[in-house]
Amino acid sequence: MSTTQKVAPKKDAAKTLDELFQDCLKDALWAENAITGALPKMAKNATSKNLKTALEEHLEETKNQIKTLKKVFKSIGVEAEEEKCDAMAGILKEGDGILEETAPGAVRDAGIIAACQKVEHYEIASYGTMVSFAQLLKHTEAQKLLTEILNEEKKADKTLSSLATTEINDKADS
Repeated sequence: MSTTQKVAPKKDAAKTLDELFQDCLKDALWAENAITGALPKMAKNATSKNLKTALEEHLEETKNQIKTLKKVFKSIGVEAEEEKCDAMAGILKEGDGILEETAPGAVRDAGIIAACQKVEHYEIASYGTMVSFAQLLKHTEAQKLLTEILNEEKKADKTLSSLATTEINDKADS
């Protein structure tokens, strides 16, 4: 039986919203770099031409998002650095597991979409939060840049949903 307990903060724990915002940016930079390693593997294992194309296009978009995140750091006067994002590391590990647990073809493609949408949904939540923080902190340029990334992540999610519902899931169910 578990009990609720207070958690003592680490020595370097964020004490201000600005510090928390910077921590979120560091996680996001790590995550985007990790995603650039995962997307080519997903694309190589996809059998749907449209899915391969969508993943390859999002890879290029992700590379640009890394550049945009570095601009966000610069806009708030902080050097760009990354910190391992445990949540994204777990989601990407799960994506690798899906590849191992599915045979090539439509079922694997459906699994790739599921894995990629988990990534997108995590990113949508993260960027949405950072946009809100930037707005509160009056980091206008950061807010604008992060909103651009957020919109790209939402678009990627819609593309994946469309592929799933119009092409891939029906084939996987056959």
